[in-house]
Amino acid sequence: MAIQNYHMDTISQFVGRELGVSDWVEITQDRINQFADCTGDRQWIHVDPERARRESPFGATIAHGYLTLSLIGAMVLELGVVPPDAASGLNYGLDKARFIAPVKAGARVRTRANLLSAEPQSGGRHLLKLQCTLEIEGEAKPALVAEVLCMLIGKPAPVA
Repeated sequence: MAIQNYHMDTISQFVGRELGVSDWVEITQDRINQFADCTGDRQWIHVDPERARRESPFGATIAHGYLTLSLIGAMVLELGVVPPDAASGLNYGLDKARFIAPVKAGARVRTRANLLSAEPQSGGRHLLKLQCTLEIEGEAKPALVAEVLCMLIGKPAPVA
């Protein structure tokens, strides 16, 4: 989705504002298992539903924290954080990330993004700092809050 009047030369006007809320994404057990396979983190609390029902304080398997964090990139792209007149937006890292509440298998999450800063850089680039809150549907506490950095790359000027 596009953010109205959001362009490389107007980004500073959006500092301090919410940029949007993504669609809900279901965290299925299959997604958790695939993440475990990919990373090698096969701790039972993530991949053994029977044991998690019996022994976990959550009563179910939970998503890896880094799985939930990894979803933010696609969600902020969905919001239109990379303006249409940018050549691209690159993941530039994190300033801070806090895992607040576990995400149980079967839960749905979404990201709420606020623009904390937009610092002009050389070469027509902008370094954005977004506060991304990954909300869990029906839960009072979010799964995580992260300060995400995104480097916007401007399109080269047309050759005359």
